Amino acid sequence: ALRRHLHLFIFSDNVPIADEIAMKQEALRRGLLCMGPDQGTAYLGGVGLGFANVVARGRVGCVAASGTGLQAVVSRLDALGEGVSHAIGVGGRDLSEAVGGAMTLFALDALAADPATEGIVLVSKPPHPSVLDRVEARLAAIPKPTVICCVGAKPRSPGKVVWVDTLQQAADAIVAAMAGQRWDSAPLSDAGQVGKCLRSLAGAGCGGRRILGLYTGGTLAYETGHVLRGAFGDDHPHRILDLGDDEYTVGRPHPMIDPRTRGEMIVRAGDDPGIGVLLVDLVLGKGAHENPAAPLVEAVHEAHRIARSGGRDIAVLAAVIGTVRDPQGLASQTALLQEAGIATLATNADAARCAAMLVHPPLRAEWMRE
Repeated sequence: ALRRHLHLFIFSDNVPIADEIAMKQEALRRGLLCMGPDQGTAYLGGVGLGFANVVARGRVGCVAASGTGLQAVVSRLDALGEGVSHAIGVGGRDLSEAVGGAMTLFALDALAADPATEGIVLVSKPPHPSVLDRVEARLAAIPKPTVICCVGAKPRSPGKVVWVDTLQQAADAIVAAMAGQRWDSAPLSDAGQVGKCLRSLAGAGCGGRRILGLYTGGTLAYETGHVLRGAFGDDHPHRILDLGDDEYTVGRPHPMIDPRTRGEMIVRAGDDPGIGVLLVDLVLGKGAHENPAAPLVEAVHEAHRIARSGGRDIAVLAAVIGTVRDPQGLASQTALLQEAGIATLATNADAARCAAMLVHPPLRAEWMRE
């Protein structure tokens, strides 16, 4: 494909890293994009590739070493009334020491030169330190507002580049920067919604018990783990699983397409007296299951039945990632969850912090600013 002067979008994982390096070096020689391997989402010229939420064309350019992390950012941008010029996915290993950020640096240069792009966001898990140095230097040299969200990475010295801690903050910060406004780094995007969730689940009796997170999105799972480590330390007892990881997808579709593996795990969670809160994501958009709320609700109903038969309850929280124009219907999918007693939050970080406050109420003083 590269020899025919075609850009690449490689959804597949389990690709040897030597092959990835060779493909990206060939792409760079030809001035082409190699998006992936293991890249679930991208947008070029308004066209979504892979798992893609329906978002408007706009002024924000994204470079992402993740799929669902990018989906969370563009969905939040859409909710804020902003759109995307291009969103270039680079694959989960691009910022490793071996690959060296090859496609990330190329994509940043492309967005810097694009007149339709007025602000730039970088989304990834923590890069290798040597790669992060090069990436931050490249961002600092771009004469446009820039935001970096390397979930779990420690912010560098303050400068032109705005560092944020969560995916929601990445969208909020770039919109504020392009408007010439100050960005509010509050820990919750919607404290009122989180407070309502805490009140509605007050009788679930989950204080002191464990959180189980069952995620279809890898970066969403990573972000939740980052929030919980910040709240409880590295040795916390809570368990967060990325069901889109290689070990769960060999020989079967991605869980955003086939929800059966997660459904089975949710049902088993109802029989575990140590679990007080179940955290899930619901990711909408093209390419995903046509009605993902339905199997999730069915599994949660059964988990609730099992837990209550043992004299327990389990609180279930969901972060819904989507836009009003997604084919599944953001409002209808959210309503299905709420009717089943599943609390829905607008951002993944809010859901993670709400779960942490349910099992450890003293955190409310810090995050709710009570």
